[in-house]
Amino acid sequence: MRKQDMNRDWIATAQTLSQALPYLQRYADATVVIKLGGHAMGSDEAMQEFARDVTLMRQIGVNPVVVHGGGPMINAMLKRLDIQSEFVDGKRVTDAATMEVVEMVLSGLVNARIVQAITEQGGRAVGLSGKDSGLILCEPENPALGLVGKPSKVDPRVLRDLADKGIIPVIAPLGMGANGETFNINGDTAAGAIASALKADRLLLLTDVAGVKNSDGEVLTELTSDQIRDMVAEGTIAGGMIPKTETALAAIDGGVRAAVIIDGRAPNACLLELFTEHGAGSIIRKG
Repeated sequence: MRKQDMNRDWIATAQTLSQALPYLQRYADATVVIKLGGHAMGSDEAMQEFARDVTLMRQIGVNPVVVHGGGPMINAMLKRLDIQSEFVDGKRVTDAATMEVVEMVLSGLVNARIVQAITEQGGRAVGLSGKDSGLILCEPENPALGLVGKPSKVDPRVLRDLADKGIIPVIAPLGMGANGETFNINGDTAAGAIASALKADRLLLLTDVAGVKNSDGEVLTELTSDQIRDMVAEGTIAGGMIPKTETALAAIDGGVRAAVIIDGRAPNACLLELFTEHGAGSIIRKG
């Protein structure tokens, strides 16, 4: 017969679960759109952890919607196939040959990997792209960039149908044009547009940085949309953080309750953000 001693780790786990109760109640039946990219897609271990967290969210009554990127995988496949790319202002020109690879990688390799990971954790997930069921209609972002699009209309009915059945949608950022052509969409932009159409409670943007920082390099945990605009104008927010914050602001203007720029390198980042007092990134609200 084995004697079982209560240790500090077990007690801390119980306390954490108890303290999470108000947040579990707060997010019951809430829609949370998650942009998956960066570190969380970089290894099998990180993918399994993300899939477990999303499955847990669904299990306790949250309606997660996953939108993923896949830039590094696209680059690797283009290199393998020896397809040369042109760039305009640092952005890849997506011609017909490149678009075939983009769709193959995003809708095939990457999307299927995420769906499989969630399924292995006991969740129910379905992979689709913005082309399915008229989810995302696009117009060209810039004619010089070819088949790079920006959402002009999002019809979220298929996502609501899946949520009603307890199924987690996993969405590749592709859309359809007015003439039936396929467009490649920036993953953050697609996630923001989908979150707006769903009037989501939260948009979580997983990144490989700690969050939005002030001029002293300190991470700010809470900001308003007005503060974000001021920081961009001052140059405090610069570089790759600008498009992230632009996506967050557009989503908030579109009806999302709040957007959060999260450090996806942190273990269980989504759970920390939703179900703990301290969160895991920089939350941006209207104001």
